[in-house]
Amino acid sequence: MNKDFDEIYRLYSADLYRFILNICKNEASAMDIMQETMLKAIENIDNFKGECSIKTYLFTIARNLYLDSLKKAENQNISSDATEQEFSDGTSFVDKLTDKESALSIHRLLHNLDEPYKEIFSLRVFAELSFREIGDIFGNSESWARTSFFRAKKKIITLMTKEEKS
Repeated sequence: MNKDFDEIYRLYSADLYRFILNICKNEASAMDIMQETMLKAIENIDNFKGECSIKTYLFTIARNLYLDSLKKAENQNISSDATEQEFSDGTSFVDKLTDKESALSIHRLLHNLDEPYKEIFSLRVFAELSFREIGDIFGNSESWARTSFFRAKKKIITLMTKEEKS
């Protein structure tokens, strides 16, 4: 069991950390939530029925822990820190993600998106989860995840286009 969990940690901790950091925007909090996620996963492994992947299971725990931390902060009055589309210059969204300067712009704009768009976009692009896994995390369907991702991507493209015109 311990050896198996070491392998799970090795395989998923980096992706899990990046996902959490992207939604909470704080390195210390992201590390805390990641460690708490792994601890909860170990403690509750008997509840894992295999209906989703281990990665989806971990991301779901992390998401719930993050949301819990937001609720706690709010209660204490503490603020907490599909189809290919092209831009007017002919570049695709994927091209923009691979260009360092554009990728930084996308990350900045991503933080301005409302939930769940920000989280769905991060899960799909940075954590490379399938739409089915994303839907499972949110308790929704694969098509819901696909549509929400498309809307998030469209919002980012609109913001980038406005920014480029300014």
